[in-house]
Amino acid sequence: MQVGVRREQRAGERRVAATPETVQQLIALGLDVAVETNAGAEAGYGDAAFAAAGASIVSRLAPETLNILLHVRPLEPAAAAELLPGTITIGFASPASELSTVAALAAAGVSSFALELVPRISRAQSMDALSSQSLVSGYRAVLEAALRYPRFFPLYMTAAGTIPPARVLVLGAGVAGLQAIGTAKRLGARVSANDIRAASADEVASMGGTFIRLDLDAQGAADGAGGYARELGTDRALRQRALLAPHVAAADVLITTAAIPGRAAPLLVTTEMVAGMRAGSVVVDLAAESGGNVEGVVPGRDLQVPVEGGSVTLVGLQDAASAMPSDASRLFAKNVANLLALMASDGTVVPDFDDEVVAGACLTYGGTVRHHATAEALEALK
Repeated sequence: MQVGVRREQRAGERRVAATPETVQQLIALGLDVAVETNAGAEAGYGDAAFAAAGASIVSRLAPETLNILLHVRPLEPAAAAELLPGTITIGFASPASELSTVAALAAAGVSSFALELVPRISRAQSMDALSSQSLVSGYRAVLEAALRYPRFFPLYMTAAGTIPPARVLVLGAGVAGLQAIGTAKRLGARVSANDIRAASADEVASMGGTFIRLDLDAQGAADGAGGYARELGTDRALRQRALLAPHVAAADVLITTAAIPGRAAPLLVTTEMVAGMRAGSVVVDLAAESGGNVEGVVPGRDLQVPVEGGSVTLVGLQDAASAMPSDASRLFAKNVANLLALMASDGTVVPDFDDEVVAGACLTYGGTVRHHATAEALEALK
């Protein structure tokens, strides 16, 4: 069977869905691999390295020759429509926001597997691309903040005086948030964090952060499916923001990472809360592309919010994982290869829907949309 590795088309995307290492893994499964010219160039994986691993290099993948297509970003509707019935695709699909592509995949009879839908269970951890890419994003968020913050992160005691450490506040303690906590801590900052999930306090402490406990008058746990937080009701969300306000005002650097799969990012920080921060402070919103945790954030832009004595820099981080394409691709490609290996046997790839990982990750199959929430969203558009 022929596996194709796509050169990403979306502006700003520098990752690739395979590396020379995973090409060897796929060939060992009995599959043939074709890689588009310069597909991995921006991630540091040149055509020669792919060829040395056993892949054929082609100027353009021919849809009629493909059995399997690997990609990073969601396909465009036109690209999905070109694929032959029965073609298998594996990559991010963003089904909640890319309904036209989902419809095109179903109409073409494509068997698409969305990495966002991989079940959050122990057996599927090696296929969990959301976690692997969040790891990269959380690390990158701290570096972006440190570059913009006009002071040091660590404590320095010098003959000329003592420089206190920066105070970093992280909102959201999922994979990205925990990585941000650990990175800021390694840079010498004093780090605190908050998350509404019950298990977060121990996780934050394990990374060296101080957990901020908020009295939200809990009406049941805020833990959602797969380890994600569940969106708070209006009253509790308002109370959360009120309780967070003094902690935001005391922070030199604020990093927000809260996300709910398939939904707009929850609003955690209002314009008034940002205006209460000190001049020179930096806010980095990792959720900017899904609506933002911070009011007024713009994906891909730095905004200066006027405050007394100067301004606060509000960063709408975009393509965070893609900004570190080599390691991000290394992790992503391994996630893709591991999911594909789960369906491969003796040189053929056949989805086994008795396997909960395969069934859970499947978006479209045989002309239908298998993911229930996406199917409902498409039906609502008719």
